[in-house]
Amino acid sequence: MKPFYQRLYAGGLLLQKRKITIRDVAAAAGVSVTSVSRHLNGQISLPPLTALRIEKAAAELKYRPNALARRLTNGRSEALGLIVSDIAYPLFASIASACEEEATRHGYSLVMFNSRNILENEVAFLSRLDDRQVDGILLLTNHRDDGRLMKKINQSHGVILLDEDVPGAIAPRLFADSERGALLATRYLIEMGHRKIAVIGGPRGLLSTEERLSGFEKAMREAGLQSRDDYMMFNEYSDREGFQSFERLMALESPPTAIFTFADTQALGVLRAARSANISIPKDVSLVSFDDIANADLLEPALTTVRQPAGEFGRRGVNILLDFIADKTPASYKERLAVELVVRNSVGPPRN
Repeated sequence: MKPFYQRLYAGGLLLQKRKITIRDVAAAAGVSVTSVSRHLNGQISLPPLTALRIEKAAAELKYRPNALARRLTNGRSEALGLIVSDIAYPLFASIASACEEEATRHGYSLVMFNSRNILENEVAFLSRLDDRQVDGILLLTNHRDDGRLMKKINQSHGVILLDEDVPGAIAPRLFADSERGALLATRYLIEMGHRKIAVIGGPRGLLSTEERLSGFEKAMREAGLQSRDDYMMFNEYSDREGFQSFERLMALESPPTAIFTFADTQALGVLRAARSANISIPKDVSLVSFDDIANADLLEPALTTVRQPAGEFGRRGVNILLDFIADKTPASYKERLAVELVVRNSVGPPRN
């Protein structure tokens, strides 16, 4: 006897000559279209024999569900969005990779939006939620908000904040324990004998900057030390700013013996500036940083830095977002990821 899918038309005309539909599967399995749809979408529990007939029919007919129709039926895009300020930044690239892997594991695709740290771009990308191009968005901003970002987030449902805060936004938050990390880094410099410690931080007002500054100052107070205004440099998290800040610090009448950069990109600029000025790290100046970007151990010298768990950021971020979309996590949810100091070769005792 011919396979049942060849008996659906007189003369054994194969259905493969036209596009197979869900109605063909239902007819072949002897069930309703609704039963096929709900079974294939995991929305119903059918008797085992019925489920087997549907799956056998779908397999033999080589049925491929219409993704767009399924999305319209479910009211979901089956996609998540990730907004980053600069995908070229190694930490963000690592987070993005982990987000994509975890989203795929849950049956979602990941759409990347590179805002170039422009607020207007972030607001525009968040609008993708309004027309259901994505079901939720993970936002990694890297600048202060003037109120527009907060307003847009609060008009939407399905946004979570990673790494940096947007004050006033009604959204779950997933941050690193930046204050603790800065405390560990500064304590280590002090334990190595440093007293003249400079800071190259990010923009003032950013959560990461303020919390890392708080950890630095706490460690200094614990040791009975005072921070110096001329040792405090705050600017963008970039290689260029690290380079220029190092030059200004080394030009002081009494330069620091150690520098704490709040991001590894700034540390890269410091290393480049030190090499240009024939200043040895760590013999002349010690350097500790924050992030532990990929290949930080391959730098010369290998960089002592506070490790942020990029993979955990991505995995936890996606799971928190999916729970938030499903109303299993409240908008008030906040979680801190643990950090650790990774000691390598860029810190030594002060020369004098």
